[in-house]
Amino acid sequence: MKYLVALIVLVSSFNHSYAIDLEQIFKKSYEFEYNGNYQKAIETLKNVYDKDSYEMNLRLGWLYYMSSLFQESSDYYQKCISAKSYSIEAKFGLINAQSAMGYWDAVVKQYGEILKIDANNSKANYQLGYIYYNRKDFRNALKYFEKVVNLYPFDHDALLMTAWTQLQLSKFNDAKLMFEKVLMNTPGDESAKEGLSYIK
Repeated sequence: MKYLVALIVLVSSFNHSYAIDLEQIFKKSYEFEYNGNYQKAIETLKNVYDKDSYEMNLRLGWLYYMSSLFQESSDYYQKCISAKSYSIEAKFGLINAQSAMGYWDAVVKQYGEILKIDANNSKANYQLGYIYYNRKDFRNALKYFEKVVNLYPFDHDALLMTAWTQLQLSKFNDAKLMFEKVLMNTPGDESAKEGLSYIK
């Protein structure tokens, strides 16, 4: 019985010590990042890397992204998603890396995955709308922008992009109303004034 108690105390002490060490390791990594030394920040973590650690993989994904090593960043974010499939933060991280590499179809897929988990995620809805707008798929763009406007009825960016999308779809009355709301939000907004100039 004494042996069992001693073993539990030893394991508990080891786990506590390991947690403190990880805190210091992450702290050192943040310090290197703050000073712009991403390579040292990465090395600090890689020296004690645990492939099953969500937190380490997430941090490495970010640091590789900041180092413009986008494929490596993507790989670490994928590990996070494999470990925690509902992680929206890891999916956004992966989207950043995929966007930097120009993998737009993969980006659209990831936004779709986020919306399966959180249908009202305003960032995912807005960004999907923006991608479809740039693809000139205005019907799909409007669907996502309107979702954001329903959630945030006086949000400048959502109102503006909804207005421009409605204008592209020849929904002139709706577009005029939205541009006018943009001007209430941001008086003198040049993009809204330009949009209104196209409406007779």
